[in-house]
Order: sequence, then structure tokens, then C-alpha cells
Amino acid sequence: MEHESIGADLLAGFEAPFFFVNMAKGQKTDKKRSAITEVVTREFTINLHKRIHGMSFKRRAPRAIDQIRKFAELQMKTKDVRIDSRLNKAVWSKGIRNVPYRVRVRLSRRRNDDEDSPHKLYTLVTYVPCTNFKKLTNVNVDSEE
Repeated sequence: MEHESIGADLLAGFEAPFFFVNMAKGQKTDKKRSAITEVVTREFTINLHKRIHGMSFKRRAPRAIDQIRKFAELQMKTKDVRIDSRLNKAVWSKGIRNVPYRVRVRLSRRRNDDEDSPHKLYTLVTYVPCTNFKKLTNVNVDSEE
């Protein structure tokens, strides 16, 4: 009972329009172009070592591929993620057990040409050869298209 009275006291001095916006159902505010719908290319360094820590040997490389897919989905906000064969070869280059600690990737969000696909955009993840990961940051890349 005490908690309800405290909340009522706080709201007593304010009028409703400050807190509540009355909109009709289905009414939208002015449309803005979302950054998610833009076609963009970025380079990232993915620390695979921390993402596969504690995995048993026979699951390490497959889990690394899954984690790359998850990272790309999180960064580019697309459900459809396609991994390039060169990136797959780079992850598997030292075998199933000894996955590279870090990998440099280029994530490019592209428009889907397939009409049957439910997703308008997809992310292509490609491998960027890199010997030293020191002082590298996440970079926006000018798209080649």
C-alpha cells in the first residue's frame, strides 16, 4: 500500500501529456530511413580464442564458424549470413583443434537478389589476410560495388 501512494505522489504534479502519447492504432510517425537498410562494408577483428574457450577439441573449428556467423548477425543486424570459402579455409587451416586466436574479417551488408528469400539483405563475411593484429580498429570500407 505504501508503494502505491509514493508513486501517486510523484505523478501528482505532472500532467498526462508529458508521459503519455495518444496515437491512434496503426498511425505511424514520419518515416525515417533506417541505417540498417543501408548497404555497407566494415572490417572487424574477431577474437575467436575467447569465443571457443572451454570447447572440446572436436567442436572448436565448427564452433568458431558458428561464432563468426553470430558476430556478423549481431553487427550487421541481418539474419542471412554467408561465410566465404576462404574464411572457412582460414579457420580450418590449423585443423579442427587449433583454431587461430584472431581473424580479420570484412562484413558487407548487401541487397538480396533472390525474390524467394524472406530477407531483403544478407551479410557476406570474407577473410582479410593479416599477420599482425596490433593497433587495428573496426573500419568502414568503401564498397567495391
